[in-house]
Amino acid sequence: MSKPRLVIGSHNRKKRDELLALLAPHGIPVVTLAEVDSNLPPAVEDGQTFEENAAKKATHYARALGEWVMADDSGLCVEALRGAPGVDSALYAGQHGDDEANNALLIENLAGVSAEKRAAHYVAVLVLADPLGAVAAVTRGECHGRIVAQRRGSNGFGYDPLFEVREYHRTFGQLGPAVKRALSHRSRAMRQMLSRVITLLGDGSAA
Repeated sequence: MSKPRLVIGSHNRKKRDELLALLAPHGIPVVTLAEVDSNLPPAVEDGQTFEENAAKKATHYARALGEWVMADDSGLCVEALRGAPGVDSALYAGQHGDDEANNALLIENLAGVSAEKRAAHYVAVLVLADPLGAVAAVTRGECHGRIVAQRRGSNGFGYDPLFEVREYHRTFGQLGPAVKRALSHRSRAMRQMLSRVITLLGDGSAA
């Protein structure tokens, strides 16, 4: 019996690449929304938490496709900004996915805040939905660090050039992809999710 495939509920190629690197060794076929149906109506992400938004995406696309879907919602929470940008991380400066503007606004909003008060953490929540659109698993990963005053490095995406991993004294923008995969919030959530994905899809019992 062939294994069911897993649809990643995103068009973001960089997110896809991170997740594919973790799933590929387990032989589970993985595709993105763009590879399945680029004309699907988008999920409405109006939740107040990462968990709510990830579930909305996973269940919406699972019902639309009749397939297993794993979706994530992630963002940056800065203590000095009372948790902002939070669930609005991608829209922080007003236009979805404008990393340059989002980083500029974050630098502006933290102007005058001392290094000791720039604690922040990335959050990633993964939700796996079955082909009927029911939530099958939820995991959450966090990566703690601080926000530096100026961009450093060109690796990664989002707020990575501003997010310093304390134990390395370097930003995700300066660290290579292998190190980020080991430390990132998304990787931590994915490592928790792997056993559920393998159990539900890996042995063919859910096909």
